[in-house]
Amino acid sequence: MDKQLLIAVLMGGPGSEREVSLASGNAVLEALQNEGLNAVGVDVTSRELNLPEGTQLCFNVIHGTYGEDGDMQEVLEEMGMPYTGAGIDSSRLAFDKVASKEVFVEHNVPTPASEIVNCADGIVLPKMALPYVVKPPREGSSVGVHIVETEQEAITALEDAAKYGDEVLIEQFVQGKELTVGVLENEVLPVVHIAPRSGFYDMSNKYPWMNNDGGTDYYCPAELDDTTTAKVQAAALAAHKALGCEIYSRVDVLLDADGNPYVLEANTIPGMTASSLLPKAAQAAGYEFGPLCQKIAELSLAERS
Repeated sequence: MDKQLLIAVLMGGPGSEREVSLASGNAVLEALQNEGLNAVGVDVTSRELNLPEGTQLCFNVIHGTYGEDGDMQEVLEEMGMPYTGAGIDSSRLAFDKVASKEVFVEHNVPTPASEIVNCADGIVLPKMALPYVVKPPREGSSVGVHIVETEQEAITALEDAAKYGDEVLIEQFVQGKELTVGVLENEVLPVVHIAPRSGFYDMSNKYPWMNNDGGTDYYCPAELDDTTTAKVQAAALAAHKALGCEIYSRVDVLLDADGNPYVLEANTIPGMTASSLLPKAAQAAGYEFGPLCQKIAELSLAERS
């Protein structure tokens, strides 16, 4: 890769995951610079995108709204600017949990049963039997996600999820191991087992440094037998391909007690902090963090040049 090529690392953004994105962006920036690449950081604070003069590639590390939902990708394509990761259509599809769920069902990707409720005119309880999971369809990092066991818990969860939009996704609760699988250029990385020390893998357990609360243990490769590992990786790759994800993604999977995988979602801008899961899996596959970031940049540049 041309060491003089100017890479703008886009981080921050106007959405609810701004602080996490800044941490990811600064980690990627340092990694690229340590590889001898000409990288500069750009803190994106609004939907107005101002790039340094001479930028030749944007390394997008903006999680969630604007960075991961296809909007920034559309802006960059209108500018004729190459960028990392998934394109407009695959970003929009993967970011929308309702739309991606429909694609999973269509392509026979195993996924929990679901229901959509519209809370535009007030809270509407689903027909699905308790327990279930309440999710805003277009947020990341488990923002607004609740596991509920009682009707009162459901009402409170729906009120919170409805803050992010009228439509709320209700998903069958699957008791089991929380796993995640990275995919890099259609290479399936080792499975990561996510073991929250309490509750489920919410914001406090994902990012305990943000509020000095929670915490999670990670096991990579996950302690699964070969047959189960293959089933989980196959489900993750099927989800990645069904959504049309370019370059890389990280697919979240639940594994029930009988060894059946259920795909929850694919993240097209997965976390890239020191505690993030894609780098853990990549390291287990032989990619150190710096070379991983450089490989993502190289693959993306080749895809869009």
